[in-house]
Amino acid sequence: MEKKYKLTEETINVIDKSLYRIEALKDFANIKKGDKGGFIENERNLSQSGDCWVYGNAKIYGNAYVFGNAKVFINANIYGNAQVYNNANVFGNAKVYDDAQICGNAMVCEDAQICANAKVYDNAKVYGDAIVCGNAQVCGYARIYGQAQVRDDAEVYGDAVVCDNVLVSDKAKISNNAIVFGNAQVCDYAWVYDKAKVYDDAQVCGDAMVYGSAEVYDDAKVFEEAKICGNAKVSGDARVYGKAKICG
Repeated sequence: MEKKYKLTEETINVIDKSLYRIEALKDFANIKKGDKGGFIENERNLSQSGDCWVYGNAKIYGNAYVFGNAKVFINANIYGNAQVYNNANVFGNAKVYDDAQICGNAMVCEDAQICANAKVYDNAKVYGDAIVCGNAQVCGYARIYGQAQVRDDAEVYGDAVVCDNVLVSDKAKISNNAIVFGNAQVCDYAWVYDKAKVYDDAQVCGDAMVYGSAEVYDDAKVFEEAKICGNAKVSGDARVYGKAKICG
């Protein structure tokens, strides 16, 4: 196979590793022969096939692997056993490490971190100071940003938005067009979906469900097997639990 890049003699040290700036050996995609790329530890970090590339001062090292048509640029770091592939983009000061995977048309940027066994794929976007970790999955057209955290076995998908200082953990799910923001927490097996909103310091946990166009906010807490649906609003210091169902 004809190589598309080579390692140059320009090096930097990262965690006692020597990384080499790369140089294109032929024209492909938006790259011209002779263009300098970012830094990799060795050729196992960046495929010689496809249109994948590392730009600027971005770095790929350890057992990390970038392939397909993926792009890594600006100051992004990909390391550990992480993989970035398909048409994914990782840039800014973003970090992808451990066994994390970024694929599809996903985008990870700014100061976001994707780690452990987390996976971001489809057209999902993670940015700001957001963290996706554990076995969490973010997919569809979901957006995670601010200082939000999605961790453990949580899932965020559809057109869902999770932002600000939100924590989504355990096996919780946020989906469809749901929005969770403020300092809200969604945990355990809870599910927030449809056009529901959970915000302020509200908590949804246990096997609770919030859906339809329902809203849970202020310091309200919905837990156990409670269901909030329709156009219902739960606010203040309200507590809804057991098998209660409130539908507007």
